[in-house]
Amino acid sequence: MRKIRTYPQLILYAMSGLGINLLNTVMNSYLCSALLVGGFAESVLPYQTYMQRDLVLPALWAAFVFAAKLIDGVIDVPMASFSDNLHTRWGRRRPAIAIGLAVLILSYVLFLAVPNGGGATLLNTVYYGLLLCLFYTFYTLTMVTYYATFTEIVDTEDARRFISNTKSVFDIVYFILGYVVVRLLLNNINIRLVALTALPPALTMLIPLFMIREDPSTGTAERAKTVGLVESLRCTVKNRRFIRWMVIYSFMTMGVQLFLSGINEYFSFVGMNMIYVMGVSFVPVPFTLRLYNKILKKRGFVFAFRYILIAFSVGMLAMFAVARLDAGNAKTLLSILCGLICSLAIGAMFSVAYSVPAQMAAEAEAESGVSNSAMYFAVQGLFAGVATGIGSGVILTALKGGENARSGMIVLLPLIAAAATLVSCILSFALPKPHQK
Repeated sequence: MRKIRTYPQLILYAMSGLGINLLNTVMNSYLCSALLVGGFAESVLPYQTYMQRDLVLPALWAAFVFAAKLIDGVIDVPMASFSDNLHTRWGRRRPAIAIGLAVLILSYVLFLAVPNGGGATLLNTVYYGLLLCLFYTFYTLTMVTYYATFTEIVDTEDARRFISNTKSVFDIVYFILGYVVVRLLLNNINIRLVALTALPPALTMLIPLFMIREDPSTGTAERAKTVGLVESLRCTVKNRRFIRWMVIYSFMTMGVQLFLSGINEYFSFVGMNMIYVMGVSFVPVPFTLRLYNKILKKRGFVFAFRYILIAFSVGMLAMFAVARLDAGNAKTLLSILCGLICSLAIGAMFSVAYSVPAQMAAEAEAESGVSNSAMYFAVQGLFAGVATGIGSGVILTALKGGENARSGMIVLLPLIAAAATLVSCILSFALPKPHQK
């Protein structure tokens, strides 16, 4: 694959996933929650739910959400193998991205329809459940292929770190769009109409189709070889350092995704302004990323990684404490402080999800000559899918259920998120010494 080396090219390439990740944010944090009224304050039902009534059967829907998240992880493996071994006249990465992009947009649009508006029915539950599975399947194909190119489209660790950090900054842009702008629109517009405004940014994923240049016969470098699904998976999972990283990464992901998936309901009850809190959490990220990188260069990856996990946990615990206060304007200021604490961690949490597997895949390719970078992101997706399914599917649905939904959301959501990231921090002591540099 032709390498890109100039900073403008790297920045443009890092922007590519912005729109697709925005669609995923709207789907995960708004549309899935909008099918059930539990956990929402009465005043927001006209805007934050489809039709101010349950449209799906809660128990079956929880199973579908978990299944979709699990599929999002499991399907990574065959999709990665498909992308790694695809041979076409246009190479292997561009066709995979194009196929995934087309189907995920179609499934997203169909998710906005209502087959039966009369209430919670089996038809609605199966309809939305199957579309959710389809959405995550082709979201996986699109993004695992795109992330795989982080190994291939640059040739140095510094360039991979730069593109990963820049991608994290653009992640914050879509988070601001998703959690600030979308939330602001939901004050007056129904979620289904608001969701349509997230479609145009998805065109950013066309950028790789123009920037990727591969050998038309193999789509990979001459010195590298591709292998089948089983062998590719075997090569990846026998990398002990990577598997240890996956366990640690999974607990971090469960904590972060639980909070992000439930914030719409959480902030509707706790007397804190979601727009203010999420805004101050995301806007400082370009600066907090610079701080993280300085710590990384001075103290090493493991120290820097523990720093962001502790920062996020402290932010969650502080948010739990502030939510229980009855302090008027002081509560608003304290909630903003909680957001600022979280901003120390958020950008770096996204960055490590790109830079660590990309670098490990590059190192493994240099040692073995096997080009299977998509499989590293696929295995990461498998672990993340299970962790996210537990967090945003099982735990969040349980917190929303029953008459105690309000107290459950206030008391347990930030505490569970903090506990998960603290477990990740403790497990980081198991990282092998070669990675503690």
